[in-house]
Amino acid sequence: MRAEDLPAVTAIYAHYVTESVATFDEVPPSQEAWRAKAEDIEIRGLPFLVAEVDGVVVGYAYAAAYRPKPAYRHTVEDTIYLAPGRTGQGIGRALLKELLGLAAQAGARQMIAVIADSGPESAATLALHASEGFTEAGRLRHVGFKQGRWLDTVLLQRPL
Repeated sequence: MRAEDLPAVTAIYAHYVTESVATFDEVPPSQEAWRAKAEDIEIRGLPFLVAEVDGVVVGYAYAAAYRPKPAYRHTVEDTIYLAPGRTGQGIGRALLKELLGLAAQAGARQMIAVIADSGPESAATLALHASEGFTEAGRLRHVGFKQGRWLDTVLLQRPL
């Protein structure tokens, strides 16, 4: 990710924070927080990808440390977000495919996806991950409360 991508990445994520239950964040992180996150990912040698169409950022994906404890160092968690109106166009699939390959090249052995299960709203991301070989490893019931409802998280896993 380039520094000039930060405003678009910040805006895309802010949309999901304020308009959906896809993330359990309730306050959008600042651009400076995104800069720090991107630097941490880069220091770890992990990928942070940005998708553009006609020079406009339309989505992003990254692999980050799954947990901070050292024994988890070969496991990463994926994150993928697309700009509003850009779902269903193959952008998420392209980002995930590239992310899988780059995470494996970086030495990761497992990728985890932690997805808020919000029924129909999360069906596409669950299907995308399943189509790329992720399987359900577990479900945490009613662990998040956002927009007036209790939400589950689904843990998906895929060897790299």
